[in-house]
Amino acid sequence: MIVIGEKINSSIKSIETAVQNQDEAAIQEIASKQVENGADYLDVNCGTFINDEEENIKWLINVVQSVENISVCIDSPNAKAIEAGLKAVKTGNPIINSITAEKVRWESILPLAVEHKASVVALCMDDNGMPEEPEARLRVALKMAEEMAKKGVTPEKIFFDPMVKPISTDSRNGLLTLEAMRLIRKEVSDAHITCGLSNISFGLPLRKLINQSFLVASIFAGLDTAIVDPLDKKLMSLMHAAEALAGKDEYCMEYITRYRSGQIEV
Repeated sequence: MIVIGEKINSSIKSIETAVQNQDEAAIQEIASKQVENGADYLDVNCGTFINDEEENIKWLINVVQSVENISVCIDSPNAKAIEAGLKAVKTGNPIINSITAEKVRWESILPLAVEHKASVVALCMDDNGMPEEPEARLRVALKMAEEMAKKGVTPEKIFFDPMVKPISTDSRNGLLTLEAMRLIRKEVSDAHITCGLSNISFGLPLRKLINQSFLVASIFAGLDTAIVDPLDKKLMSLMHAAEALAGKDEYCMEYITRYRSGQIEV
């Protein structure tokens, strides 16, 4: 499983304060904690700073990469902020979060991915919105993969997000997303699959329980990348256990290693 740490996000009050105060130590501490607990990438989002997003995202990436030799996931709907972030990257292969098949977003984001040789989170939606049925989401994914291939973006650089709606608004939403994952995994086997796990539980009590259960189900459906809190020990434990059960952890070595290091809990 590729783990993208979600904690450097200005929608979190402590991160917003740290960005406002240009508190490098606070950002570096949360970056290091996420890496220590299994993050492979660090998501960087400062979207609450609408007027200063470009400068702040550059600052965040510089601060993170000054203390950790890790790739970043540049998380913004703003093409200019994404471009500023890409230019600030010094280490590894960045991920752009995100692109869609919507004409305006496609035309503003894809050239950046091509120019900077970046990977992309590709949301399965187009100008008609987010399809309800899994087969329709697959069609959007296949079209994006085809068009990106023409520009040199190979499937290995695509992280398809079939998109999640809350089960509180329609009890089928979890099943529809899981089926979309299965279809995409079958048809574009070299691509990655990710999703915004926490959307599934919106409006429900004990959201962590729903999120954890959905993570396990998603791993069996083909999920191989998760944007999560790596400091959530229970969630990470379930992730490693599910990967072992799904045959994605040879001889259960990752699970055993995590257990021996004290990172698995019940």
